[in-house]
Amino acid sequence: MSEDQQTSGETPAVRDAPEVRRAQDLCVRLLSARSRSRTELRQAMARKEVEEEVAELVLGRLDRAGLIDDEAFAHEWVASRHNHRGLSRRALADELRRKGVDGSVAAEAVAAVDEDSELERARDLVRRKLPSVARVDDTTKLRRLVGVLARKGYAEGMAVRVVREELSRSGTPGLPDDDF
Repeated sequence: MSEDQQTSGETPAVRDAPEVRRAQDLCVRLLSARSRSRTELRQAMARKEVEEEVAELVLGRLDRAGLIDDEAFAHEWVASRHNHRGLSRRALADELRRKGVDGSVAAEAVAAVDEDSELERARDLVRRKLPSVARVDDTTKLRRLVGVLARKGYAEGMAVRVVREELSRSGTPGLPDDDF
């Protein structure tokens, strides 16, 4: 038995088992589409009714091969979702938690998004949405635009402030102060 087989606990029969190949193929197929967390891969194998022992064996192999890295996944996920979807830090942390990323790893990844970047992304979202609310009354504009930011995970206070600033810049006359 080779040293690698001794450390991994794999025998030739286990290493070549059809169930192991099936689980491995599933994980490689998922990883070829995008990075995944260890938990996401484990859940995918569970949905396909892969035995836990086989799943752990395959996850161990992928980990040793450097194909699973929750820290790199978290940083990549945060950058992508913040830049392309405009999600707030809070929403990003929630998504990472749902994907099974450890809290400290998620916090470190989310910390890469500073407050200035978050504010600028919120402003961009509001600017893009402004034309679609041009024909509604001011109160409705405020409510809809704040709703857009709320669905992206932005805090109410920040959302109201950003929307008011952007509406003011766009030439919207005085907005009611007591709506929010």
